[in-house]
Amino acid sequence: MNEVEVVVAHSERATLRVGDVFLKVDADQTRIDVEVEAMSLAPVPTPEVLWRKPPVLAIAALPGATLGRLGGPSTGSAAGWAAAGAAIRKLHAAPPPPWPGRAGRSAVALAAELDDECASLVTNGLLPTDLVTHNRRVAEAALRPWTPAFTHGDLQIAHVFLDSDEVTGIIDWSEAGRGDALYDLATFTLGHEKHLDDVLTGYGADTDLDVIHAWWSLRSLLAVRWLIEHGFDPFAPGCEVDVLRSRM
Repeated sequence: MNEVEVVVAHSERATLRVGDVFLKVDADQTRIDVEVEAMSLAPVPTPEVLWRKPPVLAIAALPGATLGRLGGPSTGSAAGWAAAGAAIRKLHAAPPPPWPGRAGRSAVALAAELDDECASLVTNGLLPTDLVTHNRRVAEAALRPWTPAFTHGDLQIAHVFLDSDEVTGIIDWSEAGRGDALYDLATFTLGHEKHLDDVLTGYGADTDLDVIHAWWSLRSLLAVRWLIEHGFDPFAPGCEVDVLRSRM
């Protein structure tokens, strides 16, 4: 009998693996609705949906492996990273869905959320004032108008699978929707800055590096407290706090 592997679990959702099947349990059925619809629309490989019985979605495992994880060593060749960039570009070039995604929050809403979060980080002594203040200034470059694209919204390095330098699938689409394409690029390269050039080579479109750097800071500032409250460690080597320190 296959063992049950807990891939990720917190108070909002959990993902389990049993053999070649992933079981996603989500208290918010809207996220599952978005995930299934986004996978049906995305012009890139996605997992096969095996069955769905709320609150559980069952999907098939993908062949290959990821290029690494946040806080861990990165693997794969330059060609593999470029292949991931090409797949991301294909997604961004497709007609965007009619709904806004995680990467589609307005600059006004983001600025307000960011200011509140920065104040909380300092007030509660979670991060030094100078680290927060500097990264808040860096993050400002992300708060600008953007052309809506089909975005994944949570394009962590652990969500893209490759085999022999070819993308075999992208998982976890619950945050997908219309959004800022550079948010996806920043999320994918978060903590793996040395591979950004390879990703952009495959992406093949002009990008504003200052905005990608800004999203690294913004995403990390917004994540630190949530991660701590949900049992994760943003202070681990290579993770969000190190990303913030690298911007100094």
